[in-house]
Amino acid sequence: MKYNLIALLFFVSIIFTFLVNTNYVIAQPIPVELVQNEDGKWQLLRDGDPYFVQGAGGGGSLELLAKSGGNTIRTWGIGDDTAELLDEAHSHGLAVILGHWLGHERHGFDYSDPQMLAEQRERVRKDVLRFKDHPAVLLWALGNEMEGFEDGGNPAIWNHLQELAVMVKELDPNHPIMTVTAEIGGERVRAVRNIAKDIDIHGVNTYGGLPSMIDRYKTAGGTKPIIITEFGPPGTWETGTTEFGAPIELTSTEKATVYREAYQKGCLDHPNTCLGGLAFTWGSKMEATATWFGMFLPTGEKLAAVDAMTELWSGNQPGNLSPVINSFELVGSNEIEAGNLFEIKLDAYDPEGDELRVEWKVRGEASEYFTGGDVQQTPFELTGIIQKSNNTSATLKAPTEGVYRIYVSIFDKNGAAAVANIPIKTIGKTEEVQLALPLAVYADNAPQPWFSSGWMGNTDKIKMDFESEIDPKTGEHALEVKYNGFDGWAGVAWQHPLNDWGQQPGGFNLTGATKLTFWARGKKGNEKITFGIGILGDDVPYNDSVIKDMGEVKLSDKWKKYTIDLKGEDLSRIKTPFFWRLGSPGFPVTFYLDDIKFE
Repeated sequence: MKYNLIALLFFVSIIFTFLVNTNYVIAQPIPVELVQNEDGKWQLLRDGDPYFVQGAGGGGSLELLAKSGGNTIRTWGIGDDTAELLDEAHSHGLAVILGHWLGHERHGFDYSDPQMLAEQRERVRKDVLRFKDHPAVLLWALGNEMEGFEDGGNPAIWNHLQELAVMVKELDPNHPIMTVTAEIGGERVRAVRNIAKDIDIHGVNTYGGLPSMIDRYKTAGGTKPIIITEFGPPGTWETGTTEFGAPIELTSTEKATVYREAYQKGCLDHPNTCLGGLAFTWGSKMEATATWFGMFLPTGEKLAAVDAMTELWSGNQPGNLSPVINSFELVGSNEIEAGNLFEIKLDAYDPEGDELRVEWKVRGEASEYFTGGDVQQTPFELTGIIQKSNNTSATLKAPTEGVYRIYVSIFDKNGAAAVANIPIKTIGKTEEVQLALPLAVYADNAPQPWFSSGWMGNTDKIKMDFESEIDPKTGEHALEVKYNGFDGWAGVAWQHPLNDWGQQPGGFNLTGATKLTFWARGKKGNEKITFGIGILGDDVPYNDSVIKDMGEVKLSDKWKKYTIDLKGEDLSRIKTPFFWRLGSPGFPVTFYLDDIKFE
């Protein structure tokens, strides 16, 4: 009996330890209160102590954020990793502004649809109940720019927001509620003040407009406190452009100055109204260019924006500063005759005097510059363009006509970097651009030089989801294709340039490739699809140099790899690298694609 009792106590101690370590026992909310004193100053109190938000949004290291003096991380939505994120943030002493993603009309959400609203409300309700007692939670953020980019005047959105705010307050009295808008123009301030009355804090994503934010907010009639929920360098919609319309990006050194000075003027100088701010983005992100908004490189090196925010948050400079770019200049015009040589000069140094490594790359230009934050693929990298390079200059040969961007990355030996780029336009035609292999037409996190813009047949019945999470073959996403017609046919061709059917120069030289491979499966199996490469014949000015298809393929409901043999084919101009086509069997068809690439 004695030994049974000891065993029982041992077993109970193990269970208790497990529950404690997984926050089932110790999960107690830290109450947060929004107050306004007699002088009109707004303030957050967390567990009774003043709390000023200083942090970031993004997927970078939480440990480094805490070591840099940050105290808060922001999310835009709630997912499978939220519990883990909250636990990790809490372990580093960070609080979390937990976002609830609300549907965007431009993505198809209808704020007049009762069923959509009910489903969204129920999702928010469940997520609040699930996480409201976690000690890392600071605030709830209902939505992010769900009002769109016009005047934000749809009352249905704001009425739904108010309904959600009332519900969340009833479920969780311990955490204030914020909503986040795209700047403050149009009806946004009035709507948050007069319609969504139970929203406590107005979160604002602002870039070039940050220095004047508080003055503009008060002029617009704003009465609630503000948190700057995204800030950073001027956006592509706010900066200057070249004569051919390409936005001009600041160097990482120049961006650091913007982060520091704009945040000082737009938030820190207005402590009565501004409750803090969140730098964007604590990580890397492809948006317009490969480096526009990231505070880190995709390979993890920090940029000078991290140094600037560390000094503001902690009052101290980091021990190792990022390299500094004094200048990055194109010699001569940025409109260059194809085939001509041109030069770019670089003047950079390391503050600690460390030896630097310089990396030069040439990439194609993004198909669009303003995406509203939507996922955008990194433009492809060209080979054979850089003729020679060193730490102070590079000589390049202009590729065939088009718009391109020259990137330089400068690395020290201690995990810090600097970046800059210059857009160029080439005029006149030379040989088609040679790209490095292997090269993706569609794959997770891979540069993809072609566009899925060639919709054919009954196009209104086609729907493609490039980020389907339904059983991807590799990575996190697959391409889901749906044809919802009951008759006729449809297809989609990947193209370069965008929406071109052979009337414009373009395409790429893939000489050296021996095959096109891809994975495919049907939703049910037995779906009959035709796959191929090339559809532009000699009847158009700029044709595909190869036209080849597999004929009709009967898919399995399991992933299968397919190969189109390209040995001996002319691959000097691939304008249409891949297409699918189907004839309706009399009912809707769904199939999936993944890892479409040339090898």
